[in-house]
Amino acid sequence: MNPVTASPAEGTATRRLRADAARNQQRILSSARELFATRGLDITLDDVAEHAGVGVGTVYRRFANKQELIDGVFDHNIQNLAEQAELAFNNPDPWDALVQFFEYACRNMAINRGFGEVVLGMDNGLERVACMRERVQPAVEKIVDRARQSGALRPDVESGDFLALIHMVEAIADFARNVNSEVWRRYFALMLDGLRADPTTRPPLPGRPLSDSEVEMAKAGCMSRRR
Repeated sequence: MNPVTASPAEGTATRRLRADAARNQQRILSSARELFATRGLDITLDDVAEHAGVGVGTVYRRFANKQELIDGVFDHNIQNLAEQAELAFNNPDPWDALVQFFEYACRNMAINRGFGEVVLGMDNGLERVACMRERVQPAVEKIVDRARQSGALRPDVESGDFLALIHMVEAIADFARNVNSEVWRRYFALMLDGLRADPTTRPPLPGRPLSDSEVEMAKAGCMSRRR
């Protein structure tokens, strides 16, 4: 008996369906990244479907629940972070390499609410931080060790300090998000000044501190997001 083979028309249709499915997958993930970044984790799969311009059923066929979608987006962010760490290590200047990577990390946390919420999450946040350290930490340690050995970085600073420092910058970014989305850069610069060991003249701090009215507006924004 001859095996049953698909006709050329059937083969073309199958390939088209697979291509459409792949495009929908990327559209869903891209939309989820945008929504998680701007609105945090309090979005639904319906929100993602609407933003992606696909049916809700299409989203549910690819992601059983929001947690699976978060996992996909988080993995994308970690991959980018690992790539940026390797790029920074290739910078020939040890101090510039350190600044390059940690400026990227702080900026990513500052503009991406969802990423910060996942890392700091109380449920499986520790597992995710462990995953991030496993994939990113080796390159970070090389960046920090080289800056320390060059004499640019304080000798008592360790690579493990930087996760806390990034979260400190992210905290002010989240606090001031609705009133001054760039104020975190001022405190990032202060952080760098505290890390530097050599007597190099420090450039002026960028931007300005929040005004009293901006502080009150930021407080109100934080309270609104928590409700």
